This record gives sequence, structure tokens and C-alpha cells, in this order.
Amino acid sequence: MPRTDGRTPDQLRKIDYVLDVAPHAAGSVLIAFGNTRVICTACINEEVPRWMKVQNVKGGWLTAEYSMLPYSTLERKDRESSRGRPDGRSTEIQRLIGRSLRAVVDLEKLGARTLCVDCDVLQADGGTRTAAITGACIAVAVAFNRLLEKGKITQQPLKKKIAAVSVGIVKGETLLDLCYTEDAAADVDSNIVLTEHGEFVEIQGSGEEATFTEAQLHSMLEYGRKGIKELIAIQDAAITSAMKPAQSKDLQNLASFFGKR
Repeated sequence: MPRTDGRTPDQLRKIDYVLDVAPHAAGSVLIAFGNTRVICTACINEEVPRWMKVQNVKGGWLTAEYSMLPYSTLERKDRESSRGRPDGRSTEIQRLIGRSLRAVVDLEKLGARTLCVDCDVLQADGGTRTAAITGACIAVAVAFNRLLEKGKITQQPLKKKIAAVSVGIVKGETLLDLCYTEDAAADVDSNIVLTEHGEFVEIQGSGEEATFTEAQLHSMLEYGRKGIKELIAIQDAAITSAMKPAQSKDLQNLASFFGKR
């Protein structure tokens, strides 16, 4: 089955990123999976939640928030603040992001601090949660490296990197990194989160009014592993680049980023 953008079944969309798009955050990145674009930031609060103090829990905490900006979809989406609370989908995704990152962060090494991760979708074209997890890991790694540089922590809290990708079955064929039209037509939709060593952090998968076989499950896992291996390499390049001396970034790089889409 030919894909709308000409990719092969096991090919990721074009992955782009711009670092330090939020200067007041400890680490930030604008990441794009094709036409899906998400700003991911990591901010450090020098305190822990009250429940940790009450229960005398050592170390720090990591929390995540996810939102889709009003103009991220074809039809304007109401701000969640106007409804008084996040919808069920946003709550589920931000819990997924938080769980995924806590699986690979040593919170005791963070010290008595809270790492706040924010993922804001600028444009949605499928795979916003997987782009958010992949970008958030970059932002968190950069934030930790800068804490180490400043001497605020003495050990690296990030035990290993994680990345995420969507895989689905569309008209009987396994496809990696679904765009919106593919996702909408999928018989089976899954999201896979793996560490850089290929360990599973989370697998979400369900048939959309359909069933799937064990062989199809294995094919989705195989494609997911391939895609995540490529995403980890992109993360490595981004994290290394962030620790180099100051470069011409910000507006100039953002203009270039949007210009080449």
C-alpha cells in the first residue's frame, strides 16, 4: 500500500529539532515528527511536593503536563483552562509521559527538587504522544547535564534514554510512525516506548473494531524497535549539540526550521 508521503512501511517521518526554544527552561526542544510539532521543556523547582515532605520520601520528583494548543488542529480546539480541567485524553497522555520518564530517572540523584516537564503541541498530525516522549527525554537530558555543569548535582540522574514511536496495521500492512490519515484508517494502533538498550517501558495497543494476530504484534514490535533505534541516535546528536558553546539558535534557527517544512 503506497503511503501518502511516499515512505516505505518501516520508515520514520522526517525528524527535525531546534534546541533551547524556551530560554527560561533548564532544557527545551521543539521536535517535529513530520508535520507533528511539539515544544518540550524541562524546568527545575528547588522543592518537592508536600506529600513527599509529609511521608519523608527522599530524593526528588518528576511530573509531566501535556496540552494541545488551540491552533494545533484543523478546527480550533478550546483551551483546557476554559473548561476548568484537562480532558481524559490529555490526562492519560501526561501520565504516560511522566511514567515513562520516571522509569529511567534516579530521583534520589536529583536531590530535593521537582523536575517539571511540559509538552505543548503546536501542530498535530498523528503521534503527538510519541513525539512528546522523545522530545521530553532530550529536554530532560539537557537539563540534567546543565545541573551537573553548575555543580548543583554530582551524579547523572538519567539512567538511560527513552524514545517512543507509533506503529499500526493499516489495510493489513504494518506501518511505522503513523501520520493522522494513516492513524484514522488503522485497524490496529499501538504506541511503543523503549529504552536505548531496547528494554520495554510501555506498550499501548488495541484493535480499532478489529483484531490482530501474534504475527502482526511481532511485526509491530520489530518496526518499533527499528524506529526507536533511529530516534535514539537523533537524541544523542541533539544532547551533544546542546552542550557545545553557544551557537546561533533561537529565532534564526526557528525560521529555518519552519521554512524547510
